[in-house]
Amino acid sequence: MADAHPAGLAHHFESFEQQREASFFGMWVFLITEIMFFGGLFAAYVVYRSAHEEAFVLGSSLLDIRWGAFNTVVLIGSSLTMALSVWAARTSKRKLLVVFLLLTVLLGSIFLGVKAIEYSHKFHEHLVPGPSFAMDHFPADEAPYVQMFFNLYFMMTGLHALHMVIGIGLLLSLVVMAARGAFTPENHNLVEGVGLYWHFVDIVWIFLFPLLYLLGRSA
Repeated sequence: MADAHPAGLAHHFESFEQQREASFFGMWVFLITEIMFFGGLFAAYVVYRSAHEEAFVLGSSLLDIRWGAFNTVVLIGSSLTMALSVWAARTSKRKLLVVFLLLTVLLGSIFLGVKAIEYSHKFHEHLVPGPSFAMDHFPADEAPYVQMFFNLYFMMTGLHALHMVIGIGLLLSLVVMAARGAFTPENHNLVEGVGLYWHFVDIVWIFLFPLLYLLGRSA
C-alpha cells in the first residue's frame, strides 16, 4: 500500500504531478483575488492623485526616498533567496534550503524594521491621519488632501506589511518542515506555492515604491 501511495501524496491525487498542478492552480486563484484587492487601492490612489495632484506631490515629498529605495533592494534580494529556496527543494539540498529560507526571513524582517522606522518618523512628525495630523503645516486648501495621501499611504503600505508578516510566518513553517526532510524533488509544492506568494508581495512593493515615493519627485 505504501508503494502504491507514497508519503506526501494526498489520498485524492493519483500522482505528485497532479498534486502539484492542483496546488499551483489554487495559489494562482488566490493571487488573482489579491490582485483585485490591491488593484482597488491602486485605483483609489490614481483617482485621488489625478484630482489633487499638488497635494499628493507635497505628501510624496515628505517620504524618505532613501528608506524606500533601500527596502526595494532588500525585497529584490529576498526574491532571489526565495527562488534559490525553490531550486534547493527541487534538487534535494536540504541544508541549502534551510539557509535560503532563513535568509529570506531575514531580508523580510529587515524590510519590516525599516517600515517601522518610517512609521515612527511619521508619528513624530504628526503625519498620521487623525486628530493630531499637522493640518497647519500645509496650505488650507491642500491640507485635507495631503491627509488623504497619508491615509492611502498607510493603508497600502500597512496591508503590504501585513502580507509580509504572513509570508514570514509561512517561511518559518517551511524552515521547520525542511529541517525534518519533508520536501523531495517530487514533493515540494509548499515551497513553490509560498515562493509564488512571496514574489507577488515583492511585486506589489515594486509598484508601491514609484507610486508613493517617486512620482512626486518627477512632478
